[in-house]
Amino acid sequence: MVVNDGSGWSGIGWNHWTDLSLIRARLDAGADPNSGAFFHERPLHAAAECGSPEVVAELAQRVDDVDAEHEGRTALWEAVFANHPGNARALVAAGADPWRPMMNGWSPGRLSLVTPTPDLFPLPDGEAGLSTAENAAVAEARRLLAALGHFDNDGHSLACVADITAAEAVRRLEAVPADDVDVEEIMEDPWTDFDASLAVIGVTDVPGGCVVIQPWGYAASNPGVIERLSVGTVCYGLFANPKSGNQGAVARDGVIEEWDTHPGGGSVDDEESAEEILAAYLYHGQAEAYCYAGASLRPTDNRSITGQADMWLRLPEHLR
Repeated sequence: MVVNDGSGWSGIGWNHWTDLSLIRARLDAGADPNSGAFFHERPLHAAAECGSPEVVAELAQRVDDVDAEHEGRTALWEAVFANHPGNARALVAAGADPWRPMMNGWSPGRLSLVTPTPDLFPLPDGEAGLSTAENAAVAEARRLLAALGHFDNDGHSLACVADITAAEAVRRLEAVPADDVDVEEIMEDPWTDFDASLAVIGVTDVPGGCVVIQPWGYAASNPGVIERLSVGTVCYGLFANPKSGNQGAVARDGVIEEWDTHPGGGSVDDEESAEEILAAYLYHGQAEAYCYAGASLRPTDNRSITGQADMWLRLPEHLR
């Protein structure tokens, strides 16, 4: 148990890094500006991600190295990734280097080029900027996010499958058409007989493949479902668990490659590929869109995920 005695960084949470008086008082009382701030360990990283420019500037004056790295990235990188240009400017004013190499080629400066403030830092001579493929990924992300919109509700699951039709998904899942009356009753209240509700899924064709959806439960992302759907292709599964957050999985050619991931969660490290780091930024907080993009699906609207499926089906018992 951590006791908040007013010293060090005990009791300092995410929402405290905007309080200059509080942070300054802790520092004056002997809190280490270089370490000890919960998950980030480095207070400057925490302030860069969720604090204010004033707090960032105060800490930047007191640290040993404004460009010290934690898990492969500097505080400036955190500010850029979190879309806090004011914090980024405060760090640069304190001497942080926007073009310091890190994160598989995504320096803070290069990452800033894909943010809403692409002119945050002057592009130095010899820096090529974004590649054609990276520019295309940014453009597609903006189009996809606009098409899908934002989802605040939980409890649904989906499977985004590349390169197969809805009809082929039906065949692979050995599913049969669900009764329209049953679907209407489930839509109104899926909790009356939740076991029966879990048997019903929707499937919709979209450009690039198809989407399997269950608006009220986890069955669309069950291991057996995504394994079958992924044979000869790739399938991104998601369960928006209302208790523990988004739970993702990736299956390829009938085998689950990744399990219990957190799509759209913003967690990224320097062991990931340059493409994965870019996707983590572009789809931060947008778990559903992350899955569509992972499977290279290109929907023009959100019909495939808002309960307007092309077909409603009943899964065989062994896939529920």
